[in-house]
Amino acid sequence: MAIHVGYEGDPATKAVAVPIYQTIAFEFDSAEHGAALFNLEVPGNIYTRIGNPTNTILEKRVAALEGGVDALSVSSGMAAIEYAIINIAELGNNIVSLPQLYGATYTLFEHILRKRGVDARFAASDLPEDVEKLIDGNTRAVFCESIGNPAGNVADIEELARVAHKHGVPLVVDNTVATPVLLRPIEYGADVVVHSMTKFMGGHGTTLGGMIVDGGKFPWRRYADKFYMFNRPEPAYHDVVYVDQFGDAAYVARCRTVCQRNTGATLSPFNGFLLLQGIETLSLRVERHVSNARKVAEFLRGHPLVEWVNYTGFPDNPLYPMAQKYLGDQRCSLLTFGVKGGFEGGRKCFNALRLFKRMVNMGDAKSLSCHPASTTHRQLTPQEQRRVGVTPEMIRLSVGIEHIDDILADLAQALEHAKA
Repeated sequence: MAIHVGYEGDPATKAVAVPIYQTIAFEFDSAEHGAALFNLEVPGNIYTRIGNPTNTILEKRVAALEGGVDALSVSSGMAAIEYAIINIAELGNNIVSLPQLYGATYTLFEHILRKRGVDARFAASDLPEDVEKLIDGNTRAVFCESIGNPAGNVADIEELARVAHKHGVPLVVDNTVATPVLLRPIEYGADVVVHSMTKFMGGHGTTLGGMIVDGGKFPWRRYADKFYMFNRPEPAYHDVVYVDQFGDAAYVARCRTVCQRNTGATLSPFNGFLLLQGIETLSLRVERHVSNARKVAEFLRGHPLVEWVNYTGFPDNPLYPMAQKYLGDQRCSLLTFGVKGGFEGGRKCFNALRLFKRMVNMGDAKSLSCHPASTTHRQLTPQEQRRVGVTPEMIRLSVGIEHIDDILADLAQALEHAKA
């Protein structure tokens, strides 16, 4: 699927690689043809802000990998999260989220959406019962990361879906860290899956992109009053009724024609092409990422200058049973550890790394490191940092695909610098 889905060759040129359709707009055969396209009566392309053939192939490929019915590509992972929420939540509504979140996601929920009148409620923990306590009649979604970044927690997707569906709302899952190679949330009841394609899916640190995958199973018709936007004529797009026009793919269709068309966080076709190249080797890279990460975790656990290691592959880790349920014997390559010496110890170790690139990205072929308290979560108070799983001494590693000997040698010398 990662190599073939969505493309059967270019009829004009017989090109084997997916062409880059670097164009803004597409010609209509006639006024009647243009009207039919705008009325969503016939398939086709209108304007790259709404859809582009290169990106359409990418969308079909990711939807297939995740087991969804359709997908929408956008300009970044944060755009994907924003669209996923504003497609169904508006002034006076709320969403309920697990507390373990990527720093920018927390900021979007806490400071941006709240100013727009959408209340973000953060559960006391990642336990489904704590999530359920916050759901009320104005809740429009439950949100989680399948694997928390940087906390490393593994969300109980099956139980979260049960709780969300009990109250008639969809479960939205950010699957960036796990990727569909390790975990497919839709199989456990998730309704919408979002990705920062910038990370593992692209895999080479070159390309921004995001994706929203529609699982196609949430009964929008059953909750017609709560989710009226799918069940009544849409004034923002030619009065289309999405559940009638698109059936199971109503959610992502509205996301495309209302959210993206009118706010414009569009993926460049060139970026779509680059992301397709990354996906072709995704499963091979993840295999090497996983293997290297296990060896790194074992090395760090035995090092006298390391205070703790959060790696769910260790049987004594509290998260081990949940990780086994959703990941089997594999583990993601994102892990955290604490350097002895608190904030200063973490800072010194971070500054001494040579092979590991000091940056806030993850999922690159290269090994990457981050000191969250200094960077990604710096804008949060110490209390907020701890709530999302960040401590002063913590270093987050995204273990790359270099030779393991080189990776371990770099960590060893950096830890010695921290001691000094």
